[in-house]
Amino acid sequence: MLYIVPTPIGNLEDITLRALNVLKNVALIACEDTRTSSKLLNHYEIKTPTISYHKFNESKRASELITRLIAGEDIAIISDAGTPGISDPSSYIIKEAITNDIKIDVLPGATAVIPALVISGLDTNSFTYIGFLPEKNKEKTATLELIKSYPYSLVFYVSPHSLQETLADLLQHLGNREIAIVREISKLFQTVYRNKLEYFVNNFTEITLKGEFVLIVEGAEEVVLSDEFILQEAKHRLAEGKTLSIIVKAMSKEFNLKKNNLYQLLLDNNIK
Repeated sequence: MLYIVPTPIGNLEDITLRALNVLKNVALIACEDTRTSSKLLNHYEIKTPTISYHKFNESKRASELITRLIAGEDIAIISDAGTPGISDPSSYIIKEAITNDIKIDVLPGATAVIPALVISGLDTNSFTYIGFLPEKNKEKTATLELIKSYPYSLVFYVSPHSLQETLADLLQHLGNREIAIVREISKLFQTVYRNKLEYFVNNFTEITLKGEFVLIVEGAEEVVLSDEFILQEAKHRLAEGKTLSIIVKAMSKEFNLKKNNLYQLLLDNNIK
């Protein structure tokens, strides 16, 4: 069995009894960083052997782990903090395990996303997890332009050194929305900053740049588009040489429209 085991994101008490039992009884624990994980394991007197498993050795190490799993050993995967498979290389070995028909058990537990979302005070009915934005400007811009019309709360992971630039990018591409900046979740100095994006861009020094950050950004306001606007936009794109299928796919995503309804509207108005 391959166990995916969440570990505390700050407070060492934020681990389940089941997670502790799994970590004590598996044959091996694969850690993102064995030195970091040793603090948790030593705290709970867990003597299980450990091995490193991170983005720089994931292909080679995954092959070794799969071989041991096939041989009948139980192995647990843990990251430095939180649930493995979210913004870390554990998704790679999960896919390999599925390919090799190895049983997988994902334990519920600590993650930064849900506490940050709930404490933000923003909409929790629907949200989109973005994680870390791409580092290259072109890819980052493309991502922000893609999600700017999403009507759901947006969740970002951000490191301290990139926070100022990220806030400026969010303001530029998403507009002046409400934002909650959550720092050091579950730790002694947990802090939540709430205001508009523009406020924090102009008053950045009010934020203490220590620890990890989760940003919750208000979703886009729902805009009701007239049929006339939609038809004119489709005609413009047809004139540019785009096919109807491409137009429907792009406009449904950009304007949050149902594909079938959009397609029927265009056909009813002889736009083909």
